Amino acid sequence: MLGFAKKLFGSSNDRKVKGFMAQVQKINALEAQFEALSDDELRMMTFAFKDRLAAGETLDSMLNQVFAVAREASKRVLGQRQYDVQLAGGMILHEGGIAEMRTGEGKTLVAVAPVYLNALAGQGVHVITVNDYLAKRDAEWMGRVYRFLGLETGVIVNGLSQGQRQQAYNADITYGTNNEFGFDYLRDNLVYDRREMVQRGHHFAIVDEVDSILIDEARTPLIISGPTEDRSELYKILDAMVKELIKDPDTFELDEKQRQSLLTELGSERMEEMLEAGGHFAPDTTDLYDAANVSLVHHTNQALRANTLYTRDKDYIIRAGEIMLIDEFTGRMMQGRRLSEGLHQAIEAKEDVKIQPENQTLASVTIQNYFRLYGKLSGMTGTAATEAQEFHDIYTMDVLEVPTHRPIQRIDFDDEVYRTEAEKNLALCAQIADCHVRGQPILVGTVSIEKSETLSELLGRYEYKVAKTRTLKPEYAGRDKEAQKVGDDAYDIEWATGKGIPHNVLNARQHEQEAFIVADAGLPGAVTIATNMAGRGTDIQLGGNLEMRLQRWRTDQRNMAVEITPEAEAAMEAQYKAEIEVQKAVSLAAGGLFVLGTERHESRRIDNQLRGRTGRQGDPGTSKFYLSCEDDLLRIFAGDRLDSIMRSFGVAEGEAITHPWLNKAIETAQKRVEQRNYDMRKNLLKYDDVVNDQRKAVFEQRQEFMDAEDLSGLVGEFRNDVISDLVERYMPPKAYAEQWDIDGLHEKVVSTLGLDLPLHDWAAEEGVSNEEVEERLVAAADARAAERLEQIGAEQTRGLEKQFLLQMIDMQWREHLTHLDHLRGVIGLRGYGQRDPLNEYKTEAFNLFESLLYDLRHNVTRWLMTVEFRFQPPPELPEFQEIHLNPGTGENEMADPMAQLPEGRLEGDDRARLPVGALPVDWERTPRNSLCPCNSGRKFKHCHGALI
Repeated sequence: MLGFAKKLFGSSNDRKVKGFMAQVQKINALEAQFEALSDDELRMMTFAFKDRLAAGETLDSMLNQVFAVAREASKRVLGQRQYDVQLAGGMILHEGGIAEMRTGEGKTLVAVAPVYLNALAGQGVHVITVNDYLAKRDAEWMGRVYRFLGLETGVIVNGLSQGQRQQAYNADITYGTNNEFGFDYLRDNLVYDRREMVQRGHHFAIVDEVDSILIDEARTPLIISGPTEDRSELYKILDAMVKELIKDPDTFELDEKQRQSLLTELGSERMEEMLEAGGHFAPDTTDLYDAANVSLVHHTNQALRANTLYTRDKDYIIRAGEIMLIDEFTGRMMQGRRLSEGLHQAIEAKEDVKIQPENQTLASVTIQNYFRLYGKLSGMTGTAATEAQEFHDIYTMDVLEVPTHRPIQRIDFDDEVYRTEAEKNLALCAQIADCHVRGQPILVGTVSIEKSETLSELLGRYEYKVAKTRTLKPEYAGRDKEAQKVGDDAYDIEWATGKGIPHNVLNARQHEQEAFIVADAGLPGAVTIATNMAGRGTDIQLGGNLEMRLQRWRTDQRNMAVEITPEAEAAMEAQYKAEIEVQKAVSLAAGGLFVLGTERHESRRIDNQLRGRTGRQGDPGTSKFYLSCEDDLLRIFAGDRLDSIMRSFGVAEGEAITHPWLNKAIETAQKRVEQRNYDMRKNLLKYDDVVNDQRKAVFEQRQEFMDAEDLSGLVGEFRNDVISDLVERYMPPKAYAEQWDIDGLHEKVVSTLGLDLPLHDWAAEEGVSNEEVEERLVAAADARAAERLEQIGAEQTRGLEKQFLLQMIDMQWREHLTHLDHLRGVIGLRGYGQRDPLNEYKTEAFNLFESLLYDLRHNVTRWLMTVEFRFQPPPELPEFQEIHLNPGTGENEMADPMAQLPEGRLEGDDRARLPVGALPVDWERTPRNSLCPCNSGRKFKHCHGALI
């Protein structure tokens, strides 16, 4: 019944898209009106739209006219007219949804109209891409349209100075990667002056390849870290205690299978006794598992793991006084790799080698919580439908599938499953050789760089014999069945033989170079091996990509110092067009682009991305996946069972099985993995949401501190609160006078307020109350604050108060993040006590945040009331490290920003790399974070400092 209703009325998706297509017809009706305008008149429409907005009109009421103007500008500047389906996709983006559009449907152009519409509000529009190359390409390419319409475009890439970033964010439209936007947000909340902030808010963002950024990349957070204080002594003390403790095997439980080691109840009691005897607990605590001692628990657990789970010469070796980890799979040393969260330091303490400082998180945010800052968020991709539930639950974004401009002609074959990986690889090589000889372009998709390199080696030495032509011999004419039994002997065959198949390997590292290679992947007989991300964002056009060829020609001409004239460029364009038409005809005759998958990914979406590379704009194409029982997905879910079935059916070596049911079974396995991964991401986000609320509060408070001209009122409130806290603690309200701890109060008043007052005399007075003592303390503290104000000067004092507040809130926040990291590591143990770890985490995190606010008041008051001031230039800030781990490889994407630049050249600098000796001598002494002396506007470390 539901199926019948769906056929009759269409799906929810169909009905929504139908509504957008009806509105597109109204936009089409305006086309003639705007075609009649001159360039200047069309440009003036931008100012007319802004005036109407200022007068109270809404963006929605102007949408039809704005979209029509944007399309007319695209026609004039780019020579490209948005199709009706592209305008419908633009409306989905404007409404804050996700437009799922097939590869080759022109998603880059789809964004132009909604970006232009929302940029009219003057609050900035951010367009997020997956890499720096695409950000620069799209900003330049689509920027021509925006500049024609009178809007400014900026681009955020690695290596820009603070001023350049501010300029880019102040533009109407800003392009950049998710990492750059996220780290700029974090850096903005580490500065001490509002003028140093680069971002101006989060109004509207369009995320290109939205599934890759908001789901794949979102598996790891963005982190800015810096070196911590030296805590070597703590590691050594805890190591000595743990070594003494584990002499009794009843004090800990070891689970080598799960790689876990935990203290038993007896062990916890003994550890608690040793720590208390050594005076290592936080003030006013006597319990190891008190929230204030969470760091002690964490480092105790790490010391226990180091002494019970990690074995010298098996898990690590000592070389040149350093702990070198050993890869358990290869047995090789992992140079430069360190265990996180203090575990590496615990092993160093165990082996009594020099303890290297650990990095401390200065600021962090998950991709999910960064993008949820935007007032309106939208995205586009070719593959989002399988993750629609996650997009709705986490980002409140609905996915709508937009129909293609032309019908899809791609043929998707059933998967072929082989018993072993070796058999599969031989079949892959045979299929690739067949396509190469016939002149059919083929794109081979792999799941990892390692698999790409393995296949590349096989192709390099593969000896092939492929039939170029196959003609039935005259004596077998009309005897097809007999000829089929005889086989090759019934045909006259022209064989193509050889050793090694020429091919290109792309691994998603050199984005710009790979874009040019992918652009030629549609040439007849081209063989391209690529991971799923390599060359993304660039269409594979049969016969070649005209724009990319022209771009390469222009670059070659500039490198040879040849002037590019309009006549020469027109002649070259005509020549390339003719060549592409000929080569396209050859590729089409061979069957179009063949996409060959070497393994199923655990996510259907990634497989669909690969398939979507072929069959663009109605071209014919083919896709097929070759699998083996040794592939990760099949091995984990059904490898042994499938292998035994193939053996029992007598499947010979080199033969494959294929059936639609098999495809369904694999898809079911993928759904299970997708659901598990989603549940993991959702659970992690629940924990981060707890921190996110606190992060917002702290960051908002920082900005209020920066914006305030005079914080003396707040400082006074802090001072009064501190005095109230002290009196309440040492002179409890309902206690008798003889129960008051006047000695303790006196000590705290001296250390916190810098006041030596006759508290014993006050307390001895007849009938004196704690409220009266508090009033006298407040009056004395106010008098001391006024005295210090007169000594230092009002202007200097106001500046010091602001600096102290900002520095102290940063310091407290860093310690708070460390406590939360440690708490997150041990909170799961509460589950053994039948308590929900998430609720426990919320409670403990709230208590820790209360402690943060308490410590902030007391520390700021103590500093301002007791510290002696000497004015001198501020020290240079320590080097920050930006970390975003690639979810697939585990590598830090921010570790080598040059990796994204062709030939490792300095970004934005066309000069050749100079030897160090060619630089002026005094330049070498320039601080790394200072501006470069060459006046490029960039930091020295990102300019000439990179050469030293």
